[in-house]
Amino acid sequence: MRLRPAVAAVTTAVTAATCLTAVASPASAHPAPRACSPSARVTGYSDALDKTTFRGAYVGNLSALAVDTNGRLTALSDRSKLFTLDRHARPASVVSFADETGQQLDSEGLAIQRDGTRLITSETEPSVRRYDRRGRLLERLPVPGALQTHKVSNRTFEGLTLDDHGNTLIASMEGWLTTDGTDTRRIQTWRRGHRGDFRLGRQFAYMGDTGYGIAEIEAIGDGRLLVLERSFASSVGWTAHLYVADPRSATNVSGITGLANLASGVRFASKTLIARLEDCPPLGAPSKVEGQANPLLGNIEGMAITGLRRGGLHLTLVTDDGESTTEITRLYGLDVRLPRR
Repeated sequence: MRLRPAVAAVTTAVTAATCLTAVASPASAHPAPRACSPSARVTGYSDALDKTTFRGAYVGNLSALAVDTNGRLTALSDRSKLFTLDRHARPASVVSFADETGQQLDSEGLAIQRDGTRLITSETEPSVRRYDRRGRLLERLPVPGALQTHKVSNRTFEGLTLDDHGNTLIASMEGWLTTDGTDTRRIQTWRRGHRGDFRLGRQFAYMGDTGYGIAEIEAIGDGRLLVLERSFASSVGWTAHLYVADPRSATNVSGITGLANLASGVRFASKTLIARLEDCPPLGAPSKVEGQANPLLGNIEGMAITGLRRGGLHLTLVTDDGESTTEITRLYGLDVRLPRR
């Protein structure tokens, strides 16, 4: 088939990646409507990883997904572990890593470069570090001081992705800065220099849904981003909204301290709704979360493009169980149709 430019740009990253067998097939053998919206369709889910171990490591706390150079899906645990999954969503390897002092990170975002090195965020400082395949620390990237000084604890770098053929790195703040409005999210970029190192680039603002934080971002390949916003409320449980954001006309806010005043002339990245995932059919999925309106949903934190569809993409998403007895490590398959540019 002939791919539209936005989809064709990500072909290299997913050529060897296949839609995971365990995700593509729903648990129920009975056919059911799978449309979440006119632009999104859930293809199935798998709880096969839930409360399992691999080579002595707990397979949970999963906060990010990325496709490796060999096409395999890699899952990041926020306990400083990387799991490589086979096409049946089973762990094939595990690697541990640490910070400069040998301490565990609160690792939340993952992007994999063409040379196989891993870029990983920590939402504590916040920080971005680069590791080799064996988990050895190679470098730490610069981070603007304002993102560290004015952060809200445990609401910093949650999403990470590579764009522009790997030459632009993008990290999203889960929450707001204390100098901004509570729905404002800052998204930081880095540009690759001639020596292969990443240098600070432009920063833009994104208006999140009220009460929602950015859980993950994924570059489409044409300058736009998939943005996954996630929230929890006792009345409905977990909910998640998937958008396409376009930052290309957004103001560079690197030198702007406060964004609470929307009359300041700052242009935020535009956003187009793809789906409210709470509107997806539950597919008979179980849930132990009290008050969870749609039992299919959990604490979705990871997302990766794992296939191409006519006019769109196939996504794999994962939940973070937090090693809780009431939360589940769950993988989802989702087909999305992209809006026109």
